[in-house]
Amino acid sequence: MTGIRIVIGLIIGGIVFVALVPMFVLVDLAGGGTGLGLCPDGLSSCRTSYFDGPELLGAIFFVMFLLVMLLRAAVHASRIIETRRRRDALDPVLGGYDRLRSR
Repeated sequence: MTGIRIVIGLIIGGIVFVALVPMFVLVDLAGGGTGLGLCPDGLSSCRTSYFDGPELLGAIFFVMFLLVMLLRAAVHASRIIETRRRRDALDPVLGGYDRLRSR
């Protein structure tokens, strides 16, 4: 169970990182950098096509979509494991129900 929780945490961290990529690009450009390769000669002589921004946005949305789907699958797997664990705890054949009845 803790393995799935670690995977869920890593996926959430990945979602946060991908969401912050545009901020990293802008901070790099403001600091005189290349904007993570978006403007090879810096902001003062930056010549990009009209499609560079939408391409970056589309790639970010695509990666975010994949990460959200992975997160959904991991949470679903976690719920299945928890449901099986509770069912086994209440199974009379395994003795789980007797432990609850004696209270």
